[in-house]
Amino acid sequence: QVQLVESGGGLVQAGDSLRLSCAASERTFSRSAMGWSRQAPGKEREFLAGISPSGVATYYADSVKGRFTISRDNAKNTLYLQMNSLKPEDTAVYSCAAGPMYRLGYTISEYSRWGQGTQVTVSS
Repeated sequence: QVQLVESGGGLVQAGDSLRLSCAASERTFSRSAMGWSRQAPGKEREFLAGISPSGVATYYADSVKGRFTISRDNAKNTLYLQMNSLKPEDTAVYSCAAGPMYRLGYTISEYSRWGQGTQVTVSS
């Protein structure tokens, strides 16, 4: 079973940037799509971004398109999320998960076993 450990969250001000990391223990990491989601208190989990196994193809939700960038380093079994121009409404717990093998997944239902997450808090 894949173990995922997210890091890089914190308290920042509106307009600041953060880079989240997700370290995966699974040796099939390079063959799986990976994704990021977030969940704010009292709200449903929101799928933010996905990346294909090779890293060539990506998907972004409208809420983060143009501000967030997903990337991966298969040699390090690590997934990243660069977050720029952060807003107070970005405050949430951010988690990563593995998706389908050999292709990009575009919906949250294609990703499973979300990690514990890292808290991101954006003050106004």
